[in-house]
Amino acid sequence: MLPGRGRNGRADRRARLLGTRIAWTPVGDGEFFCPGCGGDRNYQRLTGRRRFTCLGVPVLPRGEAGPVVECAACSRHFGTDVLDHPTTTRFSAMLRDAVHTVALAVLAAGSPCARPALETAAGAVRAAGFDDCTEEQLDALVEALAADTGRVFGEPCGAGLAIELHEALDPLAPHLAPAGRESILLQGARIALADGPYTPAEREVLTTVGAALTICGEDVTRLLVAARTPS
Repeated sequence: MLPGRGRNGRADRRARLLGTRIAWTPVGDGEFFCPGCGGDRNYQRLTGRRRFTCLGVPVLPRGEAGPVVECAACSRHFGTDVLDHPTTTRFSAMLRDAVHTVALAVLAAGSPCARPALETAAGAVRAAGFDDCTEEQLDALVEALAADTGRVFGEPCGAGLAIELHEALDPLAPHLAPAGRESILLQGARIALADGPYTPAEREVLTTVGAALTICGEDVTRLLVAARTPS
């Protein structure tokens, strides 16, 4: 059988004669984390209209397409849910702020800031990205927090502090692997243990941290025990 004379040949000819084309229209832009490139890239948000084509010429509307997100670098199209993933820059800032908030909450729950706890907290905060953080700065922030809320050191985690923890951790948790969520809790636990065993208030703060990070109660208990074990 000669090429193009069989069933597949007829299908190929129809595909060349008839088809569907999408005309895309930009409706927004910005920066996103591109799953295709694996990094932060610029994007265009597009909506489209499908048209039935004959000999490559649009002749009949076939409905709407999209919206989609088009990467400016690789030109691939993605669903708009990719915009829910933070950029690398945004993710780093969220993680830095989360560690800072947990450190302050644990320090505020302990006794008036002991030097070992301040040193451990400052080390964790610097490692998270606040390079210039000092023990003195954290001590001043904890004092200001207590004065602003009228809270006494060592009291259980109040509603305001719990809200701050959830505001810092809730948006971050879905984008962290289990090991990353556990690492934040363990950092808080080590700050609490730096000046002695957990106090009831410190345990309550750490339980709140675990809940905000979507770590189940059994795993929170396991991690708080593990933090007491020298590595």
